[in-house]
Amino acid sequence: MNLKSMTQSEIGAVFQELGLPAFRAKQVYSWLHKGVRSYDEMTNLPKSLRDVLSEKYPIHPPKVVRKQESAKDGTIKYLWQLQDGNCVETVLMRYRYGSTVCISTEVGCGMGCAFCASTIGGLVRRLEPYEMLDEVLFTQVDSGQTVSHVVLMGIGEPLDNFDNVMRFLELVNSPEGLNISMRHISLSTCGLVPKIDALAQRKLQLSLAISLHGPNDEIRGRLMPVNRAYPMDQLLAACRRYYAATSRRIHFEYAMIDGVNDSEDNAKELLQRLKGLPAHVNMIPLNHVEESPLKPSSRTAVAKFQKILEAGGVTATVRRTLGGDIDASCGQLRRKYTKGNSE
Repeated sequence: MNLKSMTQSEIGAVFQELGLPAFRAKQVYSWLHKGVRSYDEMTNLPKSLRDVLSEKYPIHPPKVVRKQESAKDGTIKYLWQLQDGNCVETVLMRYRYGSTVCISTEVGCGMGCAFCASTIGGLVRRLEPYEMLDEVLFTQVDSGQTVSHVVLMGIGEPLDNFDNVMRFLELVNSPEGLNISMRHISLSTCGLVPKIDALAQRKLQLSLAISLHGPNDEIRGRLMPVNRAYPMDQLLAACRRYYAATSRRIHFEYAMIDGVNDSEDNAKELLQRLKGLPAHVNMIPLNHVEESPLKPSSRTAVAKFQKILEAGGVTATVRRTLGGDIDASCGQLRRKYTKGNSE
């Protein structure tokens, strides 16, 4: 296992086997969670120890291969190249309350959602805990911004990489590391019901977001193949179990797609589906994907949809679009880079 994927106590156990004192584990853990690129930066360690660690547990920081910064709102999108040459995206977004990093959890995605660039080309591999942590650390180092919030909404399905994501959450929440509160972390899933139940049992105080995008099985099934395995009744039942276990309100993401899921009847049907469930609907203006024929809803349709939901007692907001002048939507930058290198 990579040293950065370990907890401080696990590093301590490794160091004990090497005959090192316990305080060295605390020092190394602290350095790793500051985003050092080499053991040589760990100036309070003897050179002999740095040499041993470099040989046994090399550090492989990601490299920036593309970086775009929005002139409109300061959003920064990174395309990181990993040790094996694969690339993932990370987005830094600035808000009044602080800086949020949106990270990827997989290289590519196997879920096949019709509106998403991330899934074109399928799943390549799942990220290791340290690779997800590096997205946060090196975005922070490169931008000079202190990250206060993390959202797992980039490339990949987080619950498809369940064990590694759970370890990442433990690491990023660690008081000895970045110490980012669970209440400042959001995890988005397309709706893997058994994994939602497994997450509920952990009773983490993070925000769970469900990619819904349709008011019924017919529409959602056309947009999201996962709906064939876990239809909406099963998904919403799992959401109710999750709320019962955690007392955390659930956020439902709903991409507004012209002529597909944005009618007034669709809004009324969605309202009935969510009845009795503490929910917030996050209406997302659809981002154009070159390979997709889907188009964003009109502002009028979005406003009517929102009004119907709120009149029925469901809180609904329209997501503020950040990075509109760059490739800030999930998978776009990686897709362009991959296409460019293959041509």
